[in-house]
Order: sequence, then structure tokens, then C-alpha cells
Amino acid sequence: MKNVKIYKFFKPQNQITLYNGSCEKLLKKLPDESVDLIVTSPPYCMKKAYEDPHDDIETFKRQHKKIFADIYRVLKPGGSICWQVGYHVSNVCVIPLDYTVYEIFTSQNAKLQYPIILRNRVIWTFGHGLNSIQRFSGRHETVLWFTKGNGYSFNLDNVRVPQKYPGKKAYKGPNKGQLSGNPLGKNPSDVWEIPNVKAQHVEKTNHPCQFPVAIPQRFIKALVPKNGLVLDPFMGSGTVGVASIIEKCRFVGAEILSEYYQIARQRVEDALNGQAKIRDDVPIMEPNSSLSVAKLPDEFAEARRSVE
Repeated sequence: MKNVKIYKFFKPQNQITLYNGSCEKLLKKLPDESVDLIVTSPPYCMKKAYEDPHDDIETFKRQHKKIFADIYRVLKPGGSICWQVGYHVSNVCVIPLDYTVYEIFTSQNAKLQYPIILRNRVIWTFGHGLNSIQRFSGRHETVLWFTKGNGYSFNLDNVRVPQKYPGKKAYKGPNKGQLSGNPLGKNPSDVWEIPNVKAQHVEKTNHPCQFPVAIPQRFIKALVPKNGLVLDPFMGSGTVGVASIIEKCRFVGAEILSEYYQIARQRVEDALNGQAKIRDDVPIMEPNSSLSVAKLPDEFAEARRSVE
């Protein structure tokens, strides 16, 4: 996607729009039913460096209620929302933010022509993070995948992952002795083990709360047609923009803080020039390759080559 211009203000013909301002203002500029996928990770209102120190869980609720109408308006019927959240942690308690988001996003379904329907609650798990001493250390966050109505598409073959034991064969029944898996790989399931962006991770920037490119990339591959439009209302370091460019989709995102906007712009420029620093979406641990069931059968290899 070289020679693609990055625009600061949205127009329907733009390939890439990076808006340095609030998502509320950006959303007002987007046409009705123009977006294929909305994927983001909003601020948790936990006094992070980029948040108002007075924000709390009630702030989180107000912010989501304020933007929901426009999020619904700009999303195409059959389009998807993938909302990645963790926990709001205070001195009082731990609140699972996906519960809060689910309630806000589905509470008006009875009035909507196309109800917001939860399709998956994907658990993103990672091996490293802050260590707690008053509770078990947090090692997962959640992505809620909603669709606007029922007429959605899901391309599983685009996101299949390698089987741990591709050589496994059925041991009984009519297919006894035959390979039991899908030649293209297996469904990645609703638990995704992907390293988080910390320390020496190749994607790390100065943004304190990055999530890996592999997360939005999987959703884009499964849910968005080529050249479809992807929206990130809370763009941060531009991760969703990078994933969109890699998957040849249009992108529009908003980031209110100039420091992070500049990081996002540089990463998007790098992606457009084929120089994005990303960790390939590969399994964290490899099985013992000396085991016969861990070796890729010739039939599977041929099937995979045929779709490349």
C-alpha cells in the first residue's frame, strides 16, 4: 500500500484517516452504515498516565453510553464490534469491564431494528505481566465480539491455526485410521494465547497499554472484506491501523493525545511502506517435532499450498 496518503480529517474516499481529537467528534463525521468492523480497547478509567486522575468506573459507563448511538449508527448491518477490555481495579474491588460493556451495548436491543448480538467472549491470555500479592496475578483480558443483527459473515479458514498434532488419526468409527483434523488447521477457539506487548517485544512503543497486532488482525481476517473499512475510536499507538493495512483494509482512527497520535502515525507510515515491526501470529510453544503426530502430513501440506 505504498503511496497511500494519510489524512487528518475523514472523507469517505480516504484510505487512511488518523484523527488527532476525540472519537465523539470523529464519529459525527462518519456516514451511516459505512463501517465493516469497529475494534478497539478503550481507557479503563484507572488513573493511567493518559487518563484524568478523577475518572472512575462511573466515568467509564458514561463515556460508553455517550458514544454508543454513533457506534451503532456508523456500523453496517451485519458488521461487527470487537471491544477489548480487562478489569477496573480500585482499592474497593475488581470490576470485570466486559460485563459493563455488555449491559450498555445490549440494553436497547428491544428498540433496535438490528439488535447487538454477542457472538463470542474471547479470552486473550498471556504469560507475563504485573505480579500481584493481594490476589492472583492477572494474565488475561477479554474481547467481546458483537454483530449488528444476524446477517454477518465469518471466514474461519482465514484464521485457522496449526494443530498441535496434525498427524493425529481417528481411532474408531467409520473414519478409523484417517487423519482427523482439518487440512487447513484448526479453529483458534475462544482462548487466544498471544504474548502481551511488554519489555523487549518487537512492537513495543512508549504507549503504556499496547495490545498486540495479532488480536485485531485475526478479527479483520475473519470479519472484514478486502478494502472494507475498519474503525478504532480509541486508536492509542495505532495497532489496529497497522493490522488493517497488513490485511489491505481501509482504516479510520481517533487519538486525543498528540504524543500517542504521533506514535500511531509513524507506525501506520511504517506499515504502508512494508516496514511495520510486528510479531508473527505463531504459537508460543512448539510441540516435540520428533513425535509423528506433530509432523505435518503431506495431505495437509498440499491443501495449505493450494489456498496460498
